[in-house]
Amino acid sequence: MKPAPFDYVRPTSLDEALETLAAAGDDAKVLAGGQSLVPVLNMRLLRPTTVVDLGRVPGLDRIESSNGTVAVGALTTQRAMEESELTGTRLPLVAEALPHVGHFVTRSRGTVGGSIAHADAAAELPLCLAVLDGSVVVASPAGSREIAARDFFVTHFTTTLAPGELVVETRWPVPAGAWGYAFEEFSQRRGDFGLAAAAVALRVEDGVVAEARVGLASVVDRPTLVEAELVGSAVDAASARAAGEQAAASAAVWDGLHASADYLRQLTRVCVERAILRAWEKAA
Repeated sequence: MKPAPFDYVRPTSLDEALETLAAAGDDAKVLAGGQSLVPVLNMRLLRPTTVVDLGRVPGLDRIESSNGTVAVGALTTQRAMEESELTGTRLPLVAEALPHVGHFVTRSRGTVGGSIAHADAAAELPLCLAVLDGSVVVASPAGSREIAARDFFVTHFTTTLAPGELVVETRWPVPAGAWGYAFEEFSQRRGDFGLAAAAVALRVEDGVVAEARVGLASVVDRPTLVEAELVGSAVDAASARAAGEQAAASAAVWDGLHASADYLRQLTRVCVERAILRAWEKAA
Protein backbone atom coordinates (compact mmCIF):
# COMPACT_ATOMS: atom_id res chain seq x y z
CA MET A 1 0.00 0.00 0.00
CA LYS A 2 0.94 3.66 -0.27
CA PRO A 3 0.41 6.41 2.29
CA ALA A 4 -2.47 8.85 2.17
CA PRO A 5 -1.51 12.30 0.82
CA PHE A 6 0.32 14.65 3.18
CA ASP A 7 2.41 17.82 3.07
CA TYR A 8 6.14 17.04 3.20
CA VAL A 9 8.44 19.58 4.87
CA ARG A 10 12.23 19.23 5.15
CA PRO A 11 13.57 21.99 7.44
CA THR A 12 17.26 22.87 7.52
CA SER A 13 17.44 24.10 11.11
CA LEU A 14 16.02 23.10 14.48
CA ASP A 15 14.16 26.39 14.81
CA GLU A 16 12.51 25.86 11.43
CA ALA A 17 11.53 22.32 12.41
CA LEU A 18 9.98 23.50 15.68
CA GLU A 19 8.09 26.30 13.95
CA THR A 20 6.75 23.87 11.36
CA LEU A 21 5.57 21.43 14.02
CA ALA A 22 3.90 24.20 15.99
CA ALA A 23 2.09 25.48 12.91
CA ALA A 24 0.99 22.01 11.77
CA GLY A 25 -0.56 21.08 15.11
CA ASP A 26 -1.45 17.62 16.38
CA ASP A 27 -1.78 16.14 12.89
CA ALA A 28 1.95 16.44 12.13
CA LYS A 29 4.38 13.53 12.36
CA VAL A 30 8.17 13.66 12.60
CA LEU A 31 10.32 11.60 10.25
CA ALA A 32 13.80 10.67 11.51
CA GLY A 33 15.03 7.22 10.43
CA GLY A 34 11.57 6.17 9.28
CA GLN A 35 11.84 2.55 10.41
CA SER A 36 8.65 2.79 12.47
CA LEU A 37 6.81 5.68 10.80
CA VAL A 38 7.05 4.66 7.14
CA PRO A 39 5.41 1.22 7.55
CA VAL A 40 2.41 2.62 9.43
CA LEU A 41 2.08 5.40 6.83
CA ASN A 42 2.10 2.84 4.04
CA MET A 43 -0.54 0.77 5.82
CA ARG A 44 -2.53 3.97 6.42
CA LEU A 45 -2.69 3.32 10.13
CA LEU A 46 -1.63 6.96 10.41
CA ARG A 47 -2.85 9.73 8.12
CA PRO A 48 -0.99 12.89 9.14
CA THR A 49 -1.59 16.14 7.33
CA THR A 50 2.13 17.01 7.53
CA VAL A 51 5.35 14.99 7.76
CA VAL A 52 8.39 16.92 9.00
CA ASP A 53 11.64 15.29 7.84
CA LEU A 54 14.54 16.05 10.21
CA GLY A 55 17.20 14.65 7.89
CA ARG A 56 18.76 18.04 7.11
CA VAL A 57 18.67 19.48 10.64
CA PRO A 58 22.31 19.78 11.80
CA GLY A 59 23.70 19.05 15.24
CA LEU A 60 21.35 16.25 16.28
CA ASP A 61 23.60 13.28 15.51
CA ARG A 62 26.37 13.66 18.09
CA ILE A 63 27.49 11.42 20.94
CA GLU A 64 29.32 13.23 23.74
CA SER A 65 30.41 12.51 27.30
CA SER A 66 30.40 15.12 30.06
CA ASN A 67 30.03 15.14 33.85
CA GLY A 68 29.24 11.45 34.15
CA THR A 69 26.63 11.44 31.40
CA VAL A 70 26.64 10.34 27.77
CA ALA A 71 24.51 12.70 25.68
CA VAL A 72 23.15 11.24 22.43
CA GLY A 73 21.57 13.46 19.79
CA ALA A 74 18.14 12.40 18.61
CA LEU A 75 19.26 11.75 15.01
CA THR A 76 22.14 9.49 16.04
CA THR A 77 21.52 6.16 14.35
CA GLN A 78 21.28 3.05 16.47
CA ARG A 79 24.22 1.63 14.52
CA ALA A 80 26.36 4.70 15.28
CA MET A 81 25.59 4.34 18.98
CA GLU A 82 26.34 0.63 18.78
CA GLU A 83 29.76 1.31 17.26
CA SER A 84 30.63 4.26 19.52
CA GLU A 85 33.55 3.77 21.89
CA LEU A 86 31.59 5.68 24.54
CA THR A 87 28.83 3.09 24.41
CA GLY A 88 31.25 0.20 24.76
CA THR A 89 33.24 1.70 27.63
CA ARG A 90 30.63 3.68 29.55
CA LEU A 91 27.24 2.15 28.71
CA PRO A 92 27.73 -1.62 28.79
CA LEU A 93 24.01 -2.27 29.27
CA VAL A 94 23.21 -0.37 26.06
CA ALA A 95 26.05 -2.13 24.27
CA GLU A 96 24.44 -5.47 25.16
CA ALA A 97 20.96 -4.36 24.14
CA LEU A 98 21.64 -2.68 20.79
CA PRO A 99 22.35 -5.87 18.80
CA HIS A 100 18.80 -6.95 19.68
CA VAL A 101 17.30 -3.82 18.06
CA GLY A 102 15.87 -4.97 14.73
CA HIS A 103 18.45 -5.92 12.11
CA PHE A 104 21.75 -4.46 10.95
CA VAL A 105 20.01 -2.62 8.10
CA THR A 106 17.28 -1.11 10.27
CA ARG A 107 19.82 -0.03 12.92
CA SER A 108 21.73 1.77 10.18
CA ARG A 109 18.66 3.94 9.52
CA GLY A 110 16.71 3.89 12.78
CA THR A 111 17.55 6.65 15.25
CA VAL A 112 17.98 6.66 19.00
CA GLY A 113 15.61 9.59 19.45
CA GLY A 114 13.06 8.00 17.16
CA SER A 115 12.99 4.81 19.22
CA ILE A 116 12.57 6.77 22.44
CA ALA A 117 9.82 9.01 21.04
CA HIS A 118 7.98 6.06 19.43
CA ALA A 119 7.74 4.41 22.88
CA ASP A 120 7.12 0.87 21.70
CA ALA A 121 6.61 -1.30 24.78
CA ALA A 122 8.87 -3.97 23.24
CA ALA A 123 11.72 -1.57 22.37
CA GLU A 124 15.12 -2.12 23.93
CA LEU A 125 16.44 1.45 24.17
CA PRO A 126 13.54 2.84 26.24
CA LEU A 127 14.03 -0.04 28.69
CA CYS A 128 17.74 0.70 29.03
CA LEU A 129 17.11 4.42 29.48
CA ALA A 130 14.64 3.68 32.30
CA VAL A 131 16.96 1.22 34.09
CA LEU A 132 19.87 3.67 33.87
CA ASP A 133 17.60 6.44 35.21
CA GLY A 134 18.28 8.55 32.14
CA SER A 135 16.34 11.46 30.72
CA VAL A 136 14.99 12.95 27.52
CA VAL A 137 15.59 16.54 26.40
CA VAL A 138 12.73 18.00 24.37
CA ALA A 139 12.42 21.35 22.62
CA SER A 140 9.61 23.57 21.39
CA PRO A 141 9.34 27.22 20.26
CA ALA A 142 8.82 28.06 23.95
CA GLY A 143 12.18 26.54 24.99
CA SER A 144 13.48 23.19 26.16
CA ARG A 145 12.97 20.92 29.14
CA GLU A 146 14.41 17.68 30.49
CA ILE A 147 12.08 14.80 31.36
CA ALA A 148 13.20 11.84 33.47
CA ALA A 149 12.70 8.53 31.69
CA ARG A 150 10.50 7.31 34.54
CA ASP A 151 8.10 10.18 33.75
CA PHE A 152 8.43 10.16 29.96
CA PHE A 153 6.80 6.85 29.04
CA VAL A 154 3.06 6.61 29.69
CA THR A 155 1.78 3.50 27.89
CA HIS A 156 1.92 1.88 24.45
CA PHE A 157 3.22 4.45 21.93
CA THR A 158 2.36 7.27 24.34
CA THR A 159 4.70 9.71 26.10
CA THR A 160 4.45 12.97 28.00
CA LEU A 161 5.59 14.96 24.95
CA ALA A 162 3.37 18.00 24.59
CA PRO A 163 2.02 19.08 21.19
CA GLY A 164 4.77 20.81 19.22
CA GLU A 165 7.60 19.33 21.31
CA LEU A 166 10.44 17.43 19.70
CA VAL A 167 12.94 15.00 21.23
CA VAL A 168 16.40 16.48 20.60
CA GLU A 169 18.64 14.48 22.95
CA THR A 170 18.76 11.56 25.36
CA ARG A 171 21.02 11.54 28.42
CA TRP A 172 22.45 8.30 29.74
CA PRO A 173 24.05 8.43 33.23
CA VAL A 174 27.28 6.55 33.88
CA PRO A 175 27.02 5.55 37.56
CA ALA A 176 30.15 5.44 39.68
CA GLY A 177 31.06 2.37 41.68
CA ALA A 178 31.07 -1.38 41.12
CA TRP A 179 28.09 -1.90 38.85
CA GLY A 180 27.23 -4.94 36.79
CA TYR A 181 24.81 -4.85 33.89
CA ALA A 182 23.04 -7.46 31.79
CA PHE A 183 20.34 -7.52 29.12
CA GLU A 184 18.26 -10.56 28.19
CA GLU A 185 15.59 -10.89 25.51
CA PHE A 186 13.66 -13.76 23.97
CA SER A 187 12.20 -13.43 20.48
CA GLN A 188 10.96 -16.01 18.00
CA ARG A 189 13.64 -15.03 15.49
CA ARG A 190 16.68 -12.81 15.67
CA GLY A 191 15.56 -9.24 15.01
CA ASP A 192 11.88 -9.85 15.81
CA PHE A 193 10.15 -7.93 18.56
CA GLY A 194 10.95 -9.58 21.88
CA LEU A 195 8.27 -11.63 23.60
CA ALA A 196 9.97 -10.83 26.91
CA ALA A 197 12.95 -8.68 27.84
CA ALA A 198 14.77 -7.77 31.03
CA ALA A 199 17.54 -5.31 31.85
CA VAL A 200 19.36 -5.43 35.17
CA ALA A 201 21.82 -3.12 36.93
CA LEU A 202 23.41 -4.18 40.23
CA ARG A 203 25.76 -2.18 42.45
CA VAL A 204 27.85 -4.33 44.76
CA GLU A 205 29.60 -3.23 47.96
CA ASP A 206 31.41 -5.47 50.44
CA GLY A 207 30.24 -8.61 48.67
CA VAL A 208 26.52 -7.85 48.74
CA VAL A 209 24.05 -6.02 46.51
CA ALA A 210 23.81 -2.37 47.58
CA GLU A 211 21.41 -1.28 44.83
CA ALA A 212 19.34 -3.19 42.29
CA ARG A 213 17.42 -2.00 39.24
CA VAL A 214 15.39 -4.58 37.36
CA GLY A 215 13.39 -3.49 34.33
CA LEU A 216 10.95 -5.27 32.03
CA ALA A 217 9.78 -4.68 28.47
CA SER A 218 7.39 -6.41 26.05
CA VAL A 219 5.23 -7.95 28.80
CA VAL A 220 4.32 -4.49 30.12
CA ASP A 221 2.81 -1.42 28.46
CA ARG A 222 5.97 0.68 28.95
CA PRO A 223 9.50 0.14 30.27
CA THR A 224 8.85 -0.74 33.90
CA LEU A 225 11.09 -1.11 36.94
CA VAL A 226 9.98 -3.91 39.24
CA GLU A 227 10.80 -4.90 42.80
CA ALA A 228 13.53 -7.48 43.38
CA GLU A 229 14.53 -8.48 46.90
CA LEU A 230 18.27 -8.54 46.30
CA VAL A 231 19.67 -5.66 48.36
CA GLY A 232 21.74 -6.66 51.38
CA SER A 233 22.75 -10.13 50.28
CA ALA A 234 24.93 -11.92 47.77
CA VAL A 235 23.30 -13.31 44.64
CA ASP A 236 23.07 -17.05 44.10
CA ALA A 237 20.92 -19.27 41.90
CA ALA A 238 18.11 -19.41 44.46
CA SER A 239 17.87 -15.66 45.03
CA ALA A 240 18.06 -14.96 41.30
CA ARG A 241 15.24 -17.40 40.64
CA ALA A 242 13.14 -15.90 43.45
CA ALA A 243 13.69 -12.40 42.03
CA GLY A 244 12.71 -13.65 38.58
CA GLU A 245 9.50 -15.14 39.96
CA GLN A 246 8.77 -11.91 41.82
CA ALA A 247 9.29 -9.84 38.66
CA ALA A 248 7.15 -12.15 36.54
CA ALA A 249 4.34 -12.09 39.09
CA SER A 250 4.34 -8.30 39.19
CA ALA A 251 3.76 -7.95 35.42
CA ALA A 252 0.16 -7.80 34.19
CA VAL A 253 0.81 -10.29 31.39
CA TRP A 254 -1.94 -11.12 28.90
CA ASP A 255 -2.45 -13.86 26.32
CA GLY A 256 -0.90 -12.86 22.99
CA LEU A 257 -0.86 -13.98 19.39
CA HIS A 258 2.46 -15.81 19.84
CA ALA A 259 2.28 -17.05 23.44
CA SER A 260 -0.04 -17.54 26.38
CA ALA A 261 0.17 -15.39 29.50
CA ASP A 262 1.61 -18.32 31.46
CA TYR A 263 4.34 -18.86 28.89
CA LEU A 264 5.20 -15.15 28.84
CA ARG A 265 5.50 -15.15 32.62
CA GLN A 266 7.89 -18.07 32.37
CA LEU A 267 9.95 -16.27 29.72
CA THR A 268 10.04 -13.18 31.92
CA ARG A 269 11.19 -15.18 34.93
CA VAL A 270 13.98 -16.78 32.94
CA CYS A 271 15.12 -13.47 31.39
CA VAL A 272 15.25 -11.75 34.78
CA GLU A 273 16.99 -14.67 36.46
CA ARG A 274 19.68 -14.91 33.77
CA ALA A 275 20.22 -11.15 33.71
CA ILE A 276 20.62 -10.98 37.50
CA LEU A 277 23.16 -13.78 37.54
CA ARG A 278 25.23 -12.24 34.74
CA ALA A 279 25.07 -8.74 36.25
CA TRP A 280 26.22 -10.14 39.59
CA GLU A 281 29.18 -11.92 37.97
CA LYS A 282 30.28 -8.66 36.34
CA ALA A 283 29.95 -6.56 39.48
CA ALA A 284 31.19 -8.95 42.18
